[in-house]
Amino acid sequence: MRHTGYGVLKVSGDNYQALDCGVIKNPPLIPHSQCLRRLAGGVRELVALYKPDCAVLEGAFYAKNIKTTLILGYARGCIMTVLAEAEIPAYAYSPMEVKMSAVGYGGASKAQVAMMIGSILKLDVNNVADDATDALALALCHSQRALKTGAELFTPKEL
Repeated sequence: MRHTGYGVLKVSGDNYQALDCGVIKNPPLIPHSQCLRRLAGGVRELVALYKPDCAVLEGAFYAKNIKTTLILGYARGCIMTVLAEAEIPAYAYSPMEVKMSAVGYGGASKAQVAMMIGSILKLDVNNVADDATDALALALCHSQRALKTGAELFTPKEL
């Protein structure tokens, strides 16, 4: 919740263009409630600026530390609330699904995913944060699956 990546794609047929990507950052010592407020504000700004057709989040997962799992759940809930308020459908993919979509291997490293995303989107990812390339990979994964014939077989149900 201290750092949340985002990526915005424009998709036209088989053409993908990264419009924006980055990280919503929170200072290390502010309370979690303030992190959530700032996260919601950042997502609201992105929604107002880009008016997306849909949004994609990383699927929920269980961390070894239950406190971390709860905090990530709060952040997901915060983002999903902002999206629901704007009537933007949201979808989720597991990290393995995203890696398979980007690289063809579910155990790919963040560096491999970033390199492939850079290649597909013609983007220099050397100075792009991992959280941002992860977000672009999520968006690309959904775009590729949603545009396929028979997409209902590949696209998860809306959250």
